[in-house]
Amino acid sequence: MVFLHMFLVCSISGCMAQHQTFPFGMQRPARGARSNAAGRFEARETAYETDGWDLQEAPPLRTQVSLEVPRRIITYNRSPDLPFDRSINPYRGCEHGCIYCFARPTHAWLGMSAGLDFETRLIARPEAPEVLARELRHRAYTPRTIAIGTNTDPYQPIEKKHGILRDCLKVLRDFGHPVAIVTKGTLIERDIDILSDMARRGLVRVGISVTTLDADLSRRLEPRAPTPQRRLATIRSLSEAGIETRIMTSPIIPGLTDHEIEGLLRAGRDAGAIAASWVMLRLPLEVAPLFVEWLEDHFPDRAARVMGHVRAMQGGKDYDSQFGTRMRGTGPYADMIAQRFAAALRRYGYARKLPDLRTDLFGPPAQAGDQLSLF
Repeated sequence: MVFLHMFLVCSISGCMAQHQTFPFGMQRPARGARSNAAGRFEARETAYETDGWDLQEAPPLRTQVSLEVPRRIITYNRSPDLPFDRSINPYRGCEHGCIYCFARPTHAWLGMSAGLDFETRLIARPEAPEVLARELRHRAYTPRTIAIGTNTDPYQPIEKKHGILRDCLKVLRDFGHPVAIVTKGTLIERDIDILSDMARRGLVRVGISVTTLDADLSRRLEPRAPTPQRRLATIRSLSEAGIETRIMTSPIIPGLTDHEIEGLLRAGRDAGAIAASWVMLRLPLEVAPLFVEWLEDHFPDRAARVMGHVRAMQGGKDYDSQFGTRMRGTGPYADMIAQRFAAALRRYGYARKLPDLRTDLFGPPAQAGDQLSLF
């Protein structure tokens, strides 16, 4: 029998908790992160100590889902470089396990790790549809497009069981409220009945993220997300149902996926996408060490080159959070990527900008107890 002995490393004033990886090169099957360092607000960290057995693979980590009752569900932002000012997140954490996910640091606010905790310890918010309806009914509410999927994927696998997003979409449909969805999840096809109805009224737009056409690379980068070809099939299904769909070639990873820009845009166009967008790799807070750890494990021959490009675009750092440049980076390399993307947009006939979604159809539906108008 094999035992893994554990000890606690305490962070004291002036000291940072050590970043721990799994022992003896252990792999966690179908997970993105290699480690589970404590969140940046925690005083202690759990580490593993070898008992001498040379194991190559640790037991699978099971996904755990807990429930949360939100007081509010619409989150507002004032970021000047985002095209939306409000969003909804039915879930916290994401089982897709994308190693580059910039939302990973949000788990630290919950007392958990941005590493494996983020992709295995998930939180569902089943009362989100009721809370959403209550917020939309507030007399001071002014409708603008709500973004869904900008933090964690709303169509990650647990949505199949909980159905929270589907119920939120029913609320938005009934209120005549515009929504923009971003996802890698092919489960969105389940909701084509709702989305196509909203699309006919100019109330919905969908972005499907396709990071690479290389299935092997995708499996390493995004271990529990659908394959690239399956995502392209989803673009086709949505487009055929009359739902405006864009391909999102994000993030572009220098030295790893940057050579695929033109191929991705061609594949998206062939699947029916009418628009396209991109974001450069972003490595805020805990994401940087997690990504570097992953990179050195999977692509040790390219790790220095990839991070060299990243730092050249981020002022010598792993990440620069400056508004206006954090999504694209700066410098010659970033300029070259932008020029290639713009040229590919023209070559494949993508729309540069789609018309805004409608807000003039918004209105709370009648509910039991409402006084009927005399006119």
